[in-house]
Amino acid sequence: MRVLVIGSGGREHALCRSLRLDPQVTEVHCAPGNPGIGQVAELHAVDPVDPEAVAGLAKRLGVDLVVVGPEAPLVAGVADAVREAGIACFGPSRQAAMIEGSKAFAKEVMLAAGVPTAEARVCDSPDEAAAACAEFGAPYVVKDDGLAAGKGVVVTGDLEEALRHGRACGRVVIEEFLDGPEVSLFALCDGSTAVPFQPAQDFKRAYDGDAGPNTGGMGAYTPLPWLPEGLTEQVMREVVHPTIAELGRRGLPYQGVLYVGLALTAKGPKVVEFNARFGDPETQVLLDRLETPLGGLLMACATGELGLDPVFRPGAAVTVVLAAEGYPAAPVKGDAITGLEPTDDAYVIHAGTALKDGELVSAGGRVLNVVGTGPDQETARRNAYELVERIRMRGAHYRTDIAG
Repeated sequence: MRVLVIGSGGREHALCRSLRLDPQVTEVHCAPGNPGIGQVAELHAVDPVDPEAVAGLAKRLGVDLVVVGPEAPLVAGVADAVREAGIACFGPSRQAAMIEGSKAFAKEVMLAAGVPTAEARVCDSPDEAAAACAEFGAPYVVKDDGLAAGKGVVVTGDLEEALRHGRACGRVVIEEFLDGPEVSLFALCDGSTAVPFQPAQDFKRAYDGDAGPNTGGMGAYTPLPWLPEGLTEQVMREVVHPTIAELGRRGLPYQGVLYVGLALTAKGPKVVEFNARFGDPETQVLLDRLETPLGGLLMACATGELGLDPVFRPGAAVTVVLAAEGYPAAPVKGDAITGLEPTDDAYVIHAGTALKDGELVSAGGRVLNVVGTGPDQETARRNAYELVERIRMRGAHYRTDIAG
């Protein structure tokens, strides 16, 4: 099987790494990729949000499967163009991807499907936003209705900050605050069938103790030994299957991965958000633990032949994100990076890197993901941080309490 992965971040590096380990996969290509991905896949220049360019590249390479990593290409219709070219694609259609592309659409689908989620109001003006904030009270949850690379949500006790974010975004969804720990659950879907990955947890805030602004994610771990028994089955029953059925009823069969962000409230699990792709950085730890060959799983989703649940290896994985100076507001790029040599129990995934005059430099906000593994969470965490401390990059910052 020849596979083309679309994207250039940590999620795509993790996907390419796992595909390379699948004996069924004979070639791994990535476009546009990054220097780390270039160590496990052949890189190609392409505009990832240009559907015709991606489909054309897939045809020229003669691949059997295209895997779309980020959300922007999905919302741009890349999966549609690839399928029209006669090539299997892992990733939902443009219309189905609006489950992430529009928070308002996601709420509409959840309401129709009876999915437990926060009460919400869609606001098109500052006056409507102010009324919704007054209705729900603090802490205020204000979400950009469109794509915002994981940084379009403000949760704050400061009313002016909430309203300022609303004005900056334009159309927003304002929700009641959901209290309780957050959990990520990925479900693989083939249009009618859905099967779960094991749950993971990520850390959205920039600094220790969940302080600072929201980011795309500063670390993650799996498994979650503290989860209530039967949670995965409950979420599949109450959230995933009804959502997939509702999308199918609308003529939008969902093929790809449905990311369910959950809050475990006192009244049970409720959906915080849906994503139309693998979450980043949860993907890095989940694929590390995945025992079932990835290529076959993704192809089964793309061809409507999904069967058994994925199997995960015992033990734990923890990933820590090294971010550039100034992230998330204004990340500084171009700083040299050294010390990436793996250990027996930890390795580096490239997220925002580039080569400049043969030297590895930072090229994004979240620059590296360090993945540590071990027989238990404590050991995996220790292994991750031991490698983190060997990496040198001017201005880098990371949380010290991931999986702590």
